[in-house]
Amino acid sequence: MSSPSKKKKVVVTTSAPAKAPVKARRSGTSSSQAPAKPTDLVFGKVNFLWMIGGILLIALGMVLMSGGKMPSPDVWDENLIYSPRRIILAPALILLGLIVEIIAIFKKASPEAEEA
Repeated sequence: MSSPSKKKKVVVTTSAPAKAPVKARRSGTSSSQAPAKPTDLVFGKVNFLWMIGGILLIALGMVLMSGGKMPSPDVWDENLIYSPRRIILAPALILLGLIVEIIAIFKKASPEAEEA
């Protein structure tokens, strides 16, 4: 019942000692003390108002296009689906809204309007 005794192996690491982390040097002014530079926006106030108007026109067109559910599944009433409101007015409002968005993007704001 005696078994040969095994010696435990001892592992010794011979790597270089770990260096302490180096703190970053800071310049004289920190970002919290530096004055904030005013950045100019790409679009002015007038452009944003035109964009909001275009978005409202598109949303109104989508609302006018919605609906058309038949009251009974056995009855087909084409006046509910193919009404002039859904096939003429709503798409025209959506296209008009997209045109207004394009105008809002390309419109140059006058300096007098931007100061007010």
